[in-house]
Amino acid sequence: MSKKIAVILSGCGYLDGSEIREAVLTLTALDTLEAKVSIFAPNQDQFHVVNHILGTENQENRNIIEESARIARGDVTNLTELSAQDFDGIIFPGGFGVAKNLCNWAFEGSNCQVDSNIEKLIKNFYELKKPIAAICIAPALIATVLGSQKITVTIGNDQITADEIIKTGAFHENKEVHEICIDKKHKIISTPAYMYGDAKLHKIQEGIFSCVKAMLELT
Repeated sequence: MSKKIAVILSGCGYLDGSEIREAVLTLTALDTLEAKVSIFAPNQDQFHVVNHILGTENQENRNIIEESARIARGDVTNLTELSAQDFDGIIFPGGFGVAKNLCNWAFEGSNCQVDSNIEKLIKNFYELKKPIAAICIAPALIATVLGSQKITVTIGNDQITADEIIKTGAFHENKEVHEICIDKKHKIISTPAYMYGDAKLHKIQEGIFSCVKAMLELT
């Protein structure tokens, strides 16, 4: 029977939402491995909107679920309808939307606040012993919620971010872009992806595919 996996998006675009390539590679890996996928996103305004050519902030508002629908081809559900009981695992592609919309790690680091619905979901999956996969900066979100459980994650080799993760109580392992970190005890799987900003796309694909495969094997 196909595993049922929830994918959490945080918008559309790496500077203010989900990293599109990471999201698509995640969905491709899940499809290749014959998982049954449902995509979810919060129905609320994103923190801000960034011009992805200039890197400057636009004076406009955009809704996270509406932006996520661009990646999901419209097939996206309000995060509040997601129950951990109904799924075998959950995965978070990266992008600054994770660190700006799902929490405010981008501004506060280890002292950040996490969206209450996201925090509850992560804790529910963890308490049910269902695997949680996190890509790029998303392991920092997971560490913020579950750091007290002494989980182990990777965001690559960015020492500043790794030091902030350690402040949450979590452990950090340096990994190359194509590698993954598997915390079998806590069923947490992570991979750096575009934490290596100049990484080759095929190396990111390798890491994400391995991350998804490891998550499914832990269900």
